[in-house]
Amino acid sequence: MAGKVRRIVAVSAGLTALVLVGISARTPITAVADDFPTPPTPGDIVSVEPLPVALSVPIDAGPFPAKAQRIVYRTTDAKDAPTTATGTVLSPIPPWRGSGERPLVSFAVGTHGIAPHCRTSELIQRPLTHYPPFDIATEYEAVFIGALLMQGIAVVVTDYIPSTYLITAAEGNAVIDAARAAQRLPDTGIPAHGPIAFWGYSQGGHAVAAAAEHVGSYAPELDLRGSYVGAPPVSQLNLFRYAEGGLSLGAGGFFLKSLISSYPEVETAVDEMLNDKGRQFLDTTSAQCVGGAMLSYGFQPSNSLTKDGRSMAQVLEADPRTAQVLAEMTLGRAGPTAPVMLVTGSNDDLVPPADNRQLARTWCDKGATVDLVDLPLPMVLPGSIIGHTVNSPIVGLTEGQRWLNDRFNGVPAPTTCS
Repeated sequence: MAGKVRRIVAVSAGLTALVLVGISARTPITAVADDFPTPPTPGDIVSVEPLPVALSVPIDAGPFPAKAQRIVYRTTDAKDAPTTATGTVLSPIPPWRGSGERPLVSFAVGTHGIAPHCRTSELIQRPLTHYPPFDIATEYEAVFIGALLMQGIAVVVTDYIPSTYLITAAEGNAVIDAARAAQRLPDTGIPAHGPIAFWGYSQGGHAVAAAAEHVGSYAPELDLRGSYVGAPPVSQLNLFRYAEGGLSLGAGGFFLKSLISSYPEVETAVDEMLNDKGRQFLDTTSAQCVGGAMLSYGFQPSNSLTKDGRSMAQVLEADPRTAQVLAEMTLGRAGPTAPVMLVTGSNDDLVPPADNRQLARTWCDKGATVDLVDLPLPMVLPGSIIGHTVNSPIVGLTEGQRWLNDRFNGVPAPTTCS
């Protein structure tokens, strides 16, 4: 079990200064189809197109340190049915100066929203997206993506399968198959069988944790060196409980809409839970990015959206139709087959730190190599998600980058398991 915890304190980090230019809003491309003429192979590329990137980095190599292409690739959904997802393949201009072949990171972004205009392959084309009256979004993960590219590490960023927010199996498969697709894309400089890592924080951490647990059986051919798993929601029910009354209620709409989309058998249960305001909540948030959803529903109690006045977590847990599905989606059902850095912090006011610490113990007990990094920072404005978001740059731009490079360079992985 995990008997040790590695704690680090806040340090300043100045990696990758990204300069944003221009503002635009347009109808996004949605090249997703599920009608396959032949039996699909996960990771196969359905289509590819050049992608303009409205970001710049102050280096000699050019305005952005990578060639960008949007892909539609094949994957499987939560019920193992064939489907597709979109993603962005970023082939770096800087050389890889580490050991061996150029590595690839399959990057899973944090909460953006489930509307098409919230996808990374859309947001990366402009620094700011505005949908009236006040739905505003930007690709806030760009600094982390840029930091990887500057080191010569190739990156593929999945947009996820549409409407699969925190749907464990679907998110994990999307991350794994994005890596497969990037390695199959020609003329990118990405080795077809080179080293891979997974990276994600928050929703991205959940997706990467799911991928790390599943890759050994789903894609054993991949040379996975490790996974950076930042603050993953381990249990969707516990997330609802812990974040109750905070700024993030709108993200609950992303999840409920995704739950219905992935598991149609629970649609009646969700509909019976919600009052008229709750049904409007689903419709509104499904068309918003995370910023708009927070502005619309932040700091509202979830029981204002239910018919009987109980919180959403209470209703979902009490109803056997939803409780069973949620139990099956909980992380920790399998152990990662490659080393993991798992990040949490005592100041996290969105994702329960206790769940992450227990996940580390569970993974250790299953034989995984886990490096648990626990930030002992004070709680600041609980419910504002400041405590959740501050952990990401503190670890991601320092310890996380070093840990990742060590995995690619063949350094033995540290562990806090005992």
